[in-house]
Formats: sequence, structure tokens, C-alpha cells
Amino acid sequence: MLIKLYVQNYVFIRELDLSLNKGLTVITGETGAGKSILLGALSLILGARADVSALLDKSSKCVVEGTFRIKGYGLEEFFQKNDLDYDDNTIIRREINPAGKSRAFINDIPVTLNILKELGDRLIDIHSQHENLMLNENIFQLNVIDSFAGNLALRNEYRRVYNEYRRLEKEYNELKEKSEKNQADLEYYQFQLNQLLEAKIVPGEQEELEKEQELLEHAEEIKASLNMAVSLLSSEEASVLGMLAEVKQLMGKLRTYLPAADTLAERVNSAYIELDDILSETEKLLAGISDNPERLKVVNERLDLLNSLVHKHRVKNSDELIIKTGELNKLVSSIVSSDERLEQLEKEIAKKYEEMKLLGEQLSGKRKEVIPEMEQKITSMLRQLGMPHARFRVELSKMPAWSSTGNDRADFLFSANREVPPENITKVASGGELSRVMLSLKSMLSSAGNLPTIIFDEIDAGVSGEVADKVGKILAEMGKNMQVINITHLPQVAARGQTHFHVFKDDTGKTTVTRIKLLRDDERVMEIAKLLSGSEVTETAVKNARELLNAAAN
Repeated sequence: MLIKLYVQNYVFIRELDLSLNKGLTVITGETGAGKSILLGALSLILGARADVSALLDKSSKCVVEGTFRIKGYGLEEFFQKNDLDYDDNTIIRREINPAGKSRAFINDIPVTLNILKELGDRLIDIHSQHENLMLNENIFQLNVIDSFAGNLALRNEYRRVYNEYRRLEKEYNELKEKSEKNQADLEYYQFQLNQLLEAKIVPGEQEELEKEQELLEHAEEIKASLNMAVSLLSSEEASVLGMLAEVKQLMGKLRTYLPAADTLAERVNSAYIELDDILSETEKLLAGISDNPERLKVVNERLDLLNSLVHKHRVKNSDELIIKTGELNKLVSSIVSSDERLEQLEKEIAKKYEEMKLLGEQLSGKRKEVIPEMEQKITSMLRQLGMPHARFRVELSKMPAWSSTGNDRADFLFSANREVPPENITKVASGGELSRVMLSLKSMLSSAGNLPTIIFDEIDAGVSGEVADKVGKILAEMGKNMQVINITHLPQVAARGQTHFHVFKDDTGKTTVTRIKLLRDDERVMEIAKLLSGSEVTETAVKNARELLNAAAN
């Protein structure tokens, strides 16, 4: 339950520090005093959207912090799933800075608004008058029935299986669509793959063949140049080696008479040896060069094939063709194997569907079982609330398809008149009647103990007198099972509160601000007397106020 609420710089609230108790707490105050502003502040720590317009002082940040006692509500798994520190007294904080940026924390750990809302939905139910419209929503109606029937664990298990079923269906449909498209292209992909496999491409092959092609195409020119080099080096007529041999001989003779010629003779000898070696290597090259038109034809044909494949597959060279071969091989294999996966998915979907259907039928069966008791309880409570001929019915029908809540559709039917058969509640019930139906539903659900706190924003609107007293009794009874906070204008309801707060506007400063005060016993008497008689409190009103408080206490 909510044990403390701190609000700073929110709308008309400069600073507020509120401690709350279990049971029924009532909040009263004049229209426009700021009672609903409290709910707005509270909704921030429950995941509601906010912006800078909520700041009283635009230069300071807004802070809303709630302390909740959550022991015994099975929230440990939620904290573990979201990597949060669990504490029996959990603090939720929301901050909005002047730039409009919002931050949220659970036990000082930053969280997203989705996580905040998920936890908030399990801590507090805020009922405002517009929520009456939810009476026509199938999900809300099924939630009511399931809560009354104690179906929450079963429905969570059904939803888990349903989500898995939908996931498998999605995978199957996507794979089937992809497979159908790929199957149409399979023959083309297989042809491309076979063509590449038949080419038997070797890494680096294209580069080597291009070098060989260059050599074969210029074989005659190369041979002629090499022949000329050999001739210049070694022909009998004026060859380089022949002339160098003569120089070598002359230098050898000079060595006897001219010591300086000795070095020159050695150098000439070295040059002769080097040129002789060059001649030998040139002759070897010449012997290896052959004019081979047949080989050139083979090389050209191979290069033509590789170049055509490179162009066809839009790659740079034959090495990238090898990579392309692997990609096509993988694609063809996946297309072939997709049929096997589709068959496997069909079996898994069929199995999951039967599991989902079984849980859905159990869920539907339990819903049907509790409907008569639920109808009787709500009808009885409505009659206590001043509608002696009220009838409340639940119509459960089958939907054509399964959803996250099963395949049931629930309709709440209502009639306030004996002679008029029950019809859709939102079409035939007035605002006051809708409020009383919603109060009856919430009262019935409070005994389930699924929620720590419920807050009503003028759930008693449109009633008075004896009916108002009945509303107060119902709210007080609900307070035995959970924390109930009710904003009210009715003295009969206010008198039933175990704790009573008064909200008022303070104009003493430069800025009008909203304040809240916990009333003492004597102050409660005066506040309830005001609710009875208006701004001028009479002795009779004070007397009636004391009687209401005494009656509520007994």
C-alpha cells in the first residue's frame, strides 16, 4: 500500500509530504482546491506522461516520490526480472527538470516509463469518472471476471502459450513467404551455382593466366629480342664477349710493366664473368620461349569464361567468384532445407495450438462457472445502492479467433427498471448508475486481494441521502481488505473514513498554492458540517456531523 507521498513543485503544490494509513482514507475540499492535482502527481510515479507545464516554478525541477509497502503481493519476480533491488518498503520517484526531461527511479535505480507503469498497475488502481467508459471494453470485462474467478495464474499461463503460438506462426508465415519466393528462383540459383562449380576456379588463377597470355601473345617479339642479345654477346663477328676477351688479354700483358693496370685487369675479368653469366641466362630464357598458338587458344578461352562470370556476377575478379560460389551454395542449401523447417514448424504450431486451446477452454469454463455468483453479488449490491429493480447480467460469447485473453467476449448488461430487459450497460445506464456499477465491481474485486491500493475520484457522484450512506459503508468494507482512498463531497462518505484529509488553497503568499491537512477529530466535525450545510456552519449541521461520525464508528 501507499504509506507516504512527497510532491514538490507540481502545478499548485509547492511542497507536500503526506503519510497514509491502511483502511479508508477520505479527502475533501472545495471544488478547484486541488484534490485532483494530487491524483495527477500520483499518476506520474505510476507511469503517466508529463511535460514542463506541470511545473509550478519553471526554473526548478518537479519531484514526486511514493513509498509503498509491497510485502506479500508477490512482486519479487518482477524486481528480479527487471534487475531491480527488492525492498518491502519500495520507493518510486519521478523527476521532471525545467527542460521537460523526465527521469524515473525504483529504489534509486533508473527505469523506463514502461517498467514504471507495469509496477504501478500492480500497486494502485486509480478510478476516475472517465474510467466508467471501460465498462464497454472486452479486456476490462474479462479482467473483472478473471479476478473474481481467481483465474489470473491460469490466464498468465494461457497468455504465455498464446504468445509462443503467435511467435511460431509469425516465423512460419515469414519463412513460407520467403520460401515461396526463393523456390521460384531456385532453378536460377542452382544454374548459377552449377556454372560456377563446373568452372572449378582456383585462387589467383585469373592473374596467372593473364600473365601467361601476355607472354604467349608476344612470343615472337620476345624470341627475336633474346636472339639479338645472344648474338651481340657471343657471335664470332665483333661480339661483346669477344672484344672483352681481347681487352682482358691486353690488360694481362700490361700488368708486368704497369702495376696500376692490375686492378683494371681484375675488373675487366669480373665484367667478363658477369656478361658470360648473362649470356647463359639469356640462352635459357630463349630456350623456354615457344610460339604455342594452341596453348594461347586455351588460355584465351579460359580467361573469356572467367571474365564473363566476373561480369555476370558483378564482382572484381575470379577470387571474388569463389566467395560468390559459397554464398550461392549456402542460399540453395537454405532453400532446400526450408521445407524441412516448415514441416517442423507446422508440427510445433499444431502442438502449441492444442496446448493453447486446452488452457483457453479451461479459462472459459472457469469464467462460466462464476458468472451466476458474480451476477447475483453485483445485482444485490446495486439494490443496496438505491436501485431496487436493478439487474446485472454477464453475457459470454465466443470470438471467431483466439486472442491474448482467450476466445471469449464478455458483455456487461444492465437494467434499472423491472420491465426493461438488460442491455449493454454503457448504452442504457446514466452516469450515476455507471458509477454505482463500477463501485460494486471494485468492491467485489477488493476481496480478491490482488491489489494493495485503490483510489476513487468522486465515485459517489450523483448519489445522496441513504444511498450515499450505503456507498460509505461499501468503501469502509473495502478498506478492511485493502487501502482505499476516496475523494468525496458527501458527508455520509467522509464520515466513514478512518483518516480524513482536507485540501485547500493558500493565498497568503505571492502565489496561490494547494495544501493538504490531516484533520483532528474536532476539525473533522466542522469539515463534515460544512459538507452538510455549506460555508455557513449551523449548530444543526454540527450536531448531524457528530451523529454521522458516531454512527460510522459503531
